[in-house]
Amino acid sequence: MARRRDILKMATTGSAALILPRFTAKARNMTPSDHPLESMIADITPITVAERQARIDKARRLMAGNNIDALILEPGTAMLYFTGIRWWRSERLTAVVIPQKGEIAVVTPYFEEPSVRESLSFGDDVRTWNEHENPFERLAGILADRGLSGGRIGVEETVRYFVIDGLHAAAPAFETVSATPVTLGCRMYKSAHEIALMKRASDITIAAYRHTARRLEAGMAPADIARIMHEATVALGGESQFELVLMGEASAYPHGSRSPQVLRQGEVVLMDCGCAVEGYQSDISRSFVFGQASPHQRQVWNTVHAGQQLAFKSAKIGLPAGSLDDTVRGFYESKGYGPGYRTPGLSHRLGHGIGMDGHERVNLVHGETTPLAPGMCFSNEPGIYSFGQFGIRLEDCFYMTDDGPRWFSEPAPSLDDPFGLKS
Repeated sequence: MARRRDILKMATTGSAALILPRFTAKARNMTPSDHPLESMIADITPITVAERQARIDKARRLMAGNNIDALILEPGTAMLYFTGIRWWRSERLTAVVIPQKGEIAVVTPYFEEPSVRESLSFGDDVRTWNEHENPFERLAGILADRGLSGGRIGVEETVRYFVIDGLHAAAPAFETVSATPVTLGCRMYKSAHEIALMKRASDITIAAYRHTARRLEAGMAPADIARIMHEATVALGGESQFELVLMGEASAYPHGSRSPQVLRQGEVVLMDCGCAVEGYQSDISRSFVFGQASPHQRQVWNTVHAGQQLAFKSAKIGLPAGSLDDTVRGFYESKGYGPGYRTPGLSHRLGHGIGMDGHERVNLVHGETTPLAPGMCFSNEPGIYSFGQFGIRLEDCFYMTDDGPRWFSEPAPSLDDPFGLKS
């Protein structure tokens, strides 16, 4: 569920707290040295140059099929996916051009060229501009050198307007169109290597959860718990992305509350955490009760757990992605929740795509007609929320194979053993 660290600052500023069931006595008697953490990524192989070149080859086939002459990418996961360039966005243009025919090219400020070249996987056409110059003229020059005097330029969906506007001014003969049929057509279907990286990220998050669970004490602040989770993730080799910790009433609001919270007996706690390995992400949520759960808390937890299992078992190759949301929502309505997005009930979509971005298309949401296919990866997080009381969310991700879905992380065994510490 969680998306960006800046949305989740509440997890480290005292506005949320975490509670675990029956672990406090053990936690008091343990020190971090009891279970030293070792990196889990020593055997990981990064995405290779050959893999990136194969991605561009596929993109070119899709470009030809969609009458697109070239792609424009800004820094971000799309640029990293195709070229290996790890960069950031600013007011100074850095962009990649992937032509349907011809060598890829990069435009970047003159003083950034050495740094940009460090992570460029292949290609040698890097065109620079100085501070008083128009970088969009460099883009137009690349297109002209590829034999293009007009045509359709596919713009990746996150490219900012000033880039499109500048390109129109420098190359008015070109039409800009959405590059989504190309970029989504590549990125939506993960390779075995990509799936292995996501699996390792999930393994790290689960290991960090278990490490954190053993170190909790009543009265802990949310920042204390988030810090334990963050430091464990880093020690295990993951690039920490977010640590959201909510308790009590705050758990009823999927992205939390700014109300002060401390760890107390009998309250629900919701954690939503994730990391990245070589740019590929995990996203896992666990909900539980500190101390003794009430019958109502247990009933809601069990219903959510059943819904998560139903979604997984319903994932069949060829079915519309949105049908999974409909199936789970219908099950919850049969138990008296909803209807639709009303609370008490499931107030958000069943799940989202995941890969290099924590949230990618397509989503598991009503009305999504894209058929499930091998290589697609999703979160499965059918929560039940009751505003003013508490919420339960159980989130694990899965990927589609020819034989059906496979988990990236095994779901929580039970309310009494949410992290599988007893198994």
